[in-house]
Amino acid sequence: MRNESIRYLIVPGWQGSPEDHWQSHWQNSLPNSARVEQADWLTPRREDWVAALAEAIATDSTPVILIAHSLGCITVAHWAATAPLNFLRQVRGALLVAPADVERPACAPALRNFAPIPTNLLPFPSQVVSSDNDNAVSAPRALELARHWGAEAGILSGAGHINVKSGHQRWEQGFAYLYRLQNRMEHHALRRA
Repeated sequence: MRNESIRYLIVPGWQGSPEDHWQSHWQNSLPNSARVEQADWLTPRREDWVAALAEAIATDSTPVILIAHSLGCITVAHWAATAPLNFLRQVRGALLVAPADVERPACAPALRNFAPIPTNLLPFPSQVVSSDNDNAVSAPRALELARHWGAEAGILSGAGHINVKSGHQRWEQGFAYLYRLQNRMEHHALRRA
């Protein structure tokens, strides 16, 4: 981003992102990045997760790009539905990877307190990236969430849940989506200027 310091905030999903997860690699390679830490990664409570995200954003007044995975995407949607305007304005964009459909019948009971998923337009540019064979969300559902949120959507072929188990340790391909999001953010900023 032009002349503007950006903070990258990594928002992991259920059970966190282990050391070999692409979010951990990105945190180590993106300048000025940090991770939203949760008190309980195994039995997540929506209120706690949203509060932790709110605190991580409010800690520093630097503009933020959110990089969320799975349940982290749903946490971002819940936060955006209730956050004060000054903090919403601080978020310049969000990359939402493999959003977990916590409303699906086969959803793990531990995640059901995140339902219903907010369907409000996100007040910042966003990009959803999902897969056509993700057990946590079907491709049509990922496209529906992207439409609700006003996000661009990309559906990868055979990428699973875009995590370590599906072979996405560094996930270099994902940077293309981040750069695309940043270009949209610049256009968005120019339109507002």
